[in-house]
Amino acid sequence: MANQNHSRRHIQKVRELKLSDIKAMSANIKHLPIKWWHWVIFSVLFICIIGGIVWLSIPQPVEPEYPVVAIEDVVTDNVDIYGEYVGRVNAHQFVEVRARVEGYLEKMLFDEGTYVEKGQTLFIIDPLLYKAKVESAKARLNKAKAQALKAERDLNRIKPLYEENAASQLDLDNAVAAYETSHADVVIGEADLTQAEMVLGYTTVKSPISGYISQRNVDIGTLVGPGGKSLLATVLKTDTVRIDFSMTALDYLSLKDRNINIGQKDETKTWDSYVTVTLADGRAYPYKGLVDFTDPQVDPQTGTFSVRAEMPNNDRELLPGQFTKVKLLLDVRENAVVAPSRALEIEKGGAYIYIIRPDSIVERRYVEIGPEIGNNTVIERGLAKGEKIVVEGFHKLNPGMKVKPVKYSEYNNQTQK
Repeated sequence: MANQNHSRRHIQKVRELKLSDIKAMSANIKHLPIKWWHWVIFSVLFICIIGGIVWLSIPQPVEPEYPVVAIEDVVTDNVDIYGEYVGRVNAHQFVEVRARVEGYLEKMLFDEGTYVEKGQTLFIIDPLLYKAKVESAKARLNKAKAQALKAERDLNRIKPLYEENAASQLDLDNAVAAYETSHADVVIGEADLTQAEMVLGYTTVKSPISGYISQRNVDIGTLVGPGGKSLLATVLKTDTVRIDFSMTALDYLSLKDRNINIGQKDETKTWDSYVTVTLADGRAYPYKGLVDFTDPQVDPQTGTFSVRAEMPNNDRELLPGQFTKVKLLLDVRENAVVAPSRALEIEKGGAYIYIIRPDSIVERRYVEIGPEIGNNTVIERGLAKGEKIVVEGFHKLNPGMKVKPVKYSEYNNQTQK
């Protein structure tokens, strides 16, 4: 507008200047001898001056101003689809150390909370009663062996006498029965001795696995075993932990639609379903775990099914029993059409996006949207790679209008100015 006003003032000055020059020339002409060709020259000059004034007074055409919008090209990319769940950390192995025999606890041979090796002695239960039972079993076994030896000798004497008809059939039968009974008593005695020695061994409580041991559950001098407290401590193997969480039946159906079986090895896939977890301070745990189990049935009370993943825990940053946020890779969409989420307009009829045609005309196109990943959204249908979409400035658009498209970076520079 300011440029147009300036042009008009300039034209007005030109008009005033030219008219003054014409008047001055006319005054001078009156005092000069005028010839006919002078009149021709003056007429031509006059016509040229009037034509120039008229040409300068014609308004110059103004280029229409179109709305400026920011655009981006539609691209394709491999998109990772994640699901987020609440999980719980459990030890890879959780073993309860219990007293298998009754007795008073005499000794504790470990430091609570430390690492213990498999087979390491942890507790000693008073063994005197069980040592006595072992000695008794040994004595009964020796007695049975002695009787078996006598029965064998008696049988060896009866056999030749029976063959010479010096002993009856009854005598032979009694000798054979005594021999077999005595040998059976030896076998019973050996079994009783083995059992007594085994029970005596239970008075020395050893660690069943290697791992970290908890605090003791009983004090020295406490009666433990079947008639008392049996749980002495627990040992946890935590160099590998299990992450347990639940997925909904809807998640299961969505995965089935994509022919994905979580927890099962699929040679056709180029990726595996892994999980990541978040530590208590909000940091992401640096290691990943692979899903190794999914429950084949849904819990009817919650409508969910259990999923488990194993994860390394060499630094013991994950403690069994704690809750954590689990992020599971559900799917990888290869060559998916992706658009910035800010370019989408959602209404009751669906979601649409503004497309810029090659002639800079705006087109409103309805699209089918998929999952949202960060600041982008997967477009299932409606867009193709290479099309130009409006990402800023679409609030001033109507379908069919012409616009001035610029790159998003240029648009930001213009708006900041």
